[in-house]
Amino acid sequence: MNKSQLVSAIAEQAEISLAKAEKALAAILDSISNTLTKGESVSLVGFGNFGVRKRAARKVRNPQTGKEMMIKEAVVPFFKAGKNLKEVVDQLETSK
Repeated sequence: MNKSQLVSAIAEQAEISLAKAEKALAAILDSISNTLTKGESVSLVGFGNFGVRKRAARKVRNPQTGKEMMIKEAVVPFFKAGKNLKEVVDQLETSK
């Protein structure tokens, strides 16, 4: 599912216009992004948690040249699925 399909699904399920659904999705994504930018986490009980982690600097090897290089440390976003989401997905997989 891509973004436009998600907007259509939101509009249909919430019985609102596509424009309102797109605004709602944009507001949700902006709010999550802004919270993560502050270094805070977003917890949606039953669905999952969005957060950020610090990834340490490390040495890597360029596969084409074999040359070693350093990658600087970075702050990266992550998502951890909640219990309810895991159960729903697991039921779909085991029923096939």
